[in-house]
Amino acid sequence: MEQSPLPDADLAITASAFAALGSEQRLGVLRALVRAGPEGLSIGELGARSGVAGSTLTHHMKILAMAGLVRQERRGRSIICAAVAYDELRTLSEFLLRECCADSIAPCEEHDHG
Repeated sequence: MEQSPLPDADLAITASAFAALGSEQRLGVLRALVRAGPEGLSIGELGARSGVAGSTLTHHMKILAMAGLVRQERRGRSIICAAVAYDELRTLSEFLLRECCADSIAPCEEHDHG
């Protein structure tokens, strides 16, 4: 089966998103936000749920926001953080599975890719 490579721009964006997820703490932060749903969490609640607080949380949120995976907005005196890139997260997982078994002799039918 012939591989269909991603255009360079798409590959660069995908690599950037994977790089943003390349930290156990950032993955924990994003997971907490995904679990919270679209209403998000206050920065304090996010810190409590993810186990990451203070300037470390601020640093990780900045990286995730630059990758377009989360957003932060001020609501009154609170900063609310939310995951916003559900489609992008789905695309990242599909990127990994898109060419599953492409070079294999065995068919890929036994794998459940959703």
